[in-house]
Amino acid sequence: MSPPPGYSTPTSTQVCHLQKSIYGLKQASRNWLFKLYSILLVMGFIQSQADHSFFKLSQGQSSTFILVYVDDILIAGNDLSAINNFKTMLAHHFQIKDLGKLKYFLGLEVAYFPISIFLNQSKYALDILADSGHLGTRPTTFPMEQNLKLNNADGDLLPDPSSFQRLVGRLIYLTITHPDIVFPVNIQSQFMHQPRQPHYDVVVRLLCYIKFTPGQGLFFPTSNNLQVSAYSDSDWASCPLTRRSTIGFFIQLGTSPISWRTKKQ
Repeated sequence: MSPPPGYSTPTSTQVCHLQKSIYGLKQASRNWLFKLYSILLVMGFIQSQADHSFFKLSQGQSSTFILVYVDDILIAGNDLSAINNFKTMLAHHFQIKDLGKLKYFLGLEVAYFPISIFLNQSKYALDILADSGHLGTRPTTFPMEQNLKLNNADGDLLPDPSSFQRLVGRLIYLTITHPDIVFPVNIQSQFMHQPRQPHYDVVVRLLCYIKFTPGQGLFFPTSNNLQVSAYSDSDWASCPLTRRSTIGFFIQLGTSPISWRTKKQ
């Protein structure tokens, strides 16, 4: 970086010592997070070991949850006064802007109703269809052909694998609110290194299914019970390349889905 205007160094061996981070430097983001995290810990928040951007503060019956993404912060809790106190304390250290109730965050849309909350990624799904040129495609009611076996040898190699890789990467993020596409997306992600035409055809069919259900999401009713139920299933040596089995699980809190995954054993 260049020295400030009006300041000249007598020799070329002298350097400027910064008193604080400057926006644009590669150390700035790390220093910002270190300062924010240290203030949250002083306030009494406990950092999650599963996700270091998640913090929790419990005081009696009051619980406050913080989720940090760069300089954006989501605040949730069961005590409105505790949330307002946290905003006031945070304003003493930083210049903040309260955007109100959460409506849109990183492609995730939040709709509030008197008896429920609904999460979806409809705009994100439509953006995927528009960017891939399949916005006007004919929708289908099933994401993937049953008993389909893919391998690394059949079909021609794609001339530009980056478009396939980018598309599958965006579909992975869409599984946040679409548990129904987790399995076909998991299958396609196994061919990211060398995609072929049959792999791309399966992705196109998946896009047709997304066109059929772009607004599908997660429904969380306020009158839901707290009983946890889990479902799991696995096949037997279904992968034609490794002869490994595939397992999947789906966990609900009451009637609301909270966790799901599919992977090879």
